[in-house]
Amino acid sequence: MAILPIIALDFSNKQEADSFLDRFQEEKLFVKIGMELFYQNGPDIVWDIKEKGHQIFLDLKLHDIPNTVKQAMKGLASLGADMVNVHAVGGRNMMAGALEGLDAGTPSGAKRPLCIAVTQLTSTTEEQMNTEQLIQVPLEEAVLSYAKLAHEAGLDGVVCSSHEVRRIHEQLGNDFLTVTPGIRNSGDEAHDQKRIASPEKARLLGTNAIVVGRSITKAKDPFKAYREIKTAWEGIKA
Repeated sequence: MAILPIIALDFSNKQEADSFLDRFQEEKLFVKIGMELFYQNGPDIVWDIKEKGHQIFLDLKLHDIPNTVKQAMKGLASLGADMVNVHAVGGRNMMAGALEGLDAGTPSGAKRPLCIAVTQLTSTTEEQMNTEQLIQVPLEEAVLSYAKLAHEAGLDGVVCSSHEVRRIHEQLGNDFLTVTPGIRNSGDEAHDQKRIASPEKARLLGTNAIVVGRSITKAKDPFKAYREIKTAWEGIKA
């Protein structure tokens, strides 16, 4: 299952987001609404962008006790997002609760949003994980462990770096989605990301979806940058 490149709309307000999306005219996109845009503009931002015909990954990374996450997801399910997420560190019961909430809150006749779990942020290094989180295993093993918990809880997939994708699919199957942030074109700055890959590399490693932010949103010509990344992601030779 391959998904359109997901563009991270890391803007602070609706005006900036609309100005960016206006550049794409009739192009239907898959976009990510994260904490910055959602918390400063509220649920209306999801409805507004859905009305433009775009798919939405609502990236709020829920992490709380199971009942709180369940009730929160019940509310988020009504917004019309295509994909939502939680933090896998919340545990199997919390992730199962998220699904229960989504099932309960999805309007009759509508499709339940995909639910995926964040394993380790792509800004996290193995050293940070070992010294700050006190997880004393290789980073890949920690990611795989979280992915297995998400799979057991019935989730649709995980957020991980491209470097962990192959083992996740080997152990959990190709239908278990891997969504990969930290995508950069050759020559782009890594910024705060640590475990990065190009669109071509992510495709070759077998990830199902890539999330691209500043390589598109900060480009001189965002439409051109998007088309180049989409072409590379789809494996089309120029």
